Amino acid sequence: MRRLLGCAAAAVLLLCTFQLLLPAAAAQRVQRRGQAPRAARAGGEKGWDALPSILARIKPPKFPARDFPITDFGARAGGDFDNTEAIRKAIEACNRAGGGRVVVPRGVFMTGAIHLKSNVNLRVAEGATLKFFTDPSKYLPVVYTRWEGTELMNYSPFIYAFEQENIAITGKGTLDGGASDENWWKWARRQGSTPAPASADVRRLREMGNTNVPVSQRVFGAGHYLRPPFIEPYRCRNVLVEGVTIVNSPFWEVHPTLSQNVTVRGLNIHSHGPNNDGCDPESSKDVLIEDCVFDTGDDCIAIKSGRDDDGRRVGVASENIVIRNCTMQDGHGGVVIGSEISGDCRNVFVEDCKMDSPNLDRALRFKSNAIRGGVLENVFMRNVEVGRVSEAILTIDLLYDTGDKGPFKPVVRNVQIENVTSKSSPRVMWVVGFPGVTIDRIRFRNCTFRGVETAEVLNHAGSFSFENVTIEPAKKGRSLNSPQASQ
Repeated sequence: MRRLLGCAAAAVLLLCTFQLLLPAAAAQRVQRRGQAPRAARAGGEKGWDALPSILARIKPPKFPARDFPITDFGARAGGDFDNTEAIRKAIEACNRAGGGRVVVPRGVFMTGAIHLKSNVNLRVAEGATLKFFTDPSKYLPVVYTRWEGTELMNYSPFIYAFEQENIAITGKGTLDGGASDENWWKWARRQGSTPAPASADVRRLREMGNTNVPVSQRVFGAGHYLRPPFIEPYRCRNVLVEGVTIVNSPFWEVHPTLSQNVTVRGLNIHSHGPNNDGCDPESSKDVLIEDCVFDTGDDCIAIKSGRDDDGRRVGVASENIVIRNCTMQDGHGGVVIGSEISGDCRNVFVEDCKMDSPNLDRALRFKSNAIRGGVLENVFMRNVEVGRVSEAILTIDLLYDTGDKGPFKPVVRNVQIENVTSKSSPRVMWVVGFPGVTIDRIRFRNCTFRGVETAEVLNHAGSFSFENVTIEPAKKGRSLNSPQASQ
């Protein structure tokens, strides 16, 4: 069923033909001005009022004024010289001394896995490049990690820390993962009708997670094809990743997992391989992502909290995530919540960002299904400029992947979008659920969406409200207040 939906009230003029494509099974209520629900409380306060208290808790670590140049421990620039051991020794010395900076000077330094320790700031100087070997054996022995939301023992992330405090990666240098279709990325690529090399390992890991195999027995690594992420602090506190450029990642770029008090600031991320998400805070609390550029092969920012039964076993939500002053270029979504979201997500604040690329699919996206479930609530976006997106400004996809086949019905509620503008998009909203899911209290306020090409899609959605919202079709339309629009 297609109908024209007038949302104007006194002193509110909507300049468009605002169409909602409403399948017969849809059960939605559209609230008019003055009837919008009150925002749920975040951090004990209402909506944006919670932000100052969250930011007050997010403080980057500080380090003693001691430098440990890796060249003092045998590192050499150029060629294929393996600096892994020299970097390890520098980190050990810095940690034993009570902390400081492990400095990578100008030049290109080849390395394998780097494991940070407490009170160590890995400083990659301007003009310096840490270039990582593409030989998988350089990332052994296996470590305790998480792969697409399921815990396991796998190849070490390129830069890894486990249960450490006060750690950082800083500087104006470059981290080059060396990934390409000749090495890491081909593990995820189909070759004609031949499945990707990782396919069997992915199925096996998910079966282990859903049947509660002990993590110590979920051993992958050598002989397997699950790519490691680039940077992963796991169960860490007081983390800073600042200033560096990241290119050619094998998998997710920055993956704070089960960590608290995390600052990701001023990064330039350019990596277009498969699953090359820019930043994936997972089951982490009090996270600030600011002043970053994301040009990625997958989601720019994707907030996660574990997958399916294994995510529910760990049972830790992502909460108090602040994203501001970022630029999203290519990517599947600007800010995405899901799909590995079984442990829930709450209190996400997005402001003062710019998103624009014909290769950026959505500005704000939620994705889950009846196997992953999860409660996704209290998400606030304001003052965001969107140029062109190729699908929609807001996407809520609760039929993602396995769809409605499962007992865990996801919840998306209390989403507020304010002062958001866009220049071009096929539609403003693409919202699809199934019977029994909750999609409720979605509010648009003071927004202008231009160049909208087709009808909105809402299916099995609850209440939506619109206050002072303008939608301008790609072709000139008529005012909702015009006599023709009321027919």
